[in-house]
Amino acid sequence: MELKRIGPLSLAKIYGLIGVAVGLITGIIYAGFGPQIKAQALAQGVQVSALVDLGVAAIIAAPIGYGIGFFIVGGIAAWLYNLLAKWIGGVELELSK
Repeated sequence: MELKRIGPLSLAKIYGLIGVAVGLITGIIYAGFGPQIKAQALAQGVQVSALVDLGVAAIIAAPIGYGIGFFIVGGIAAWLYNLLAKWIGGVELELSK
């Protein structure tokens, strides 16, 4: 069996949800460790991400940003797959019951 086409919106939604999960984990880390990360970075003269300054708001901002970004990447990935699958063939799948 060969996967000939991927629905771009379908894959984009899945990627978007994965992005929300990754963003939530990232937001929690930034909120929990943000002050320590910022203090150490500034002591070494290194600039830090804006999410570090957001603190608890990073728990909301990161999932939204990551979700939107991953959604766009998922749509582009599906479009590229469909384009390339026409030229070189799709991915072969073996499904079992």
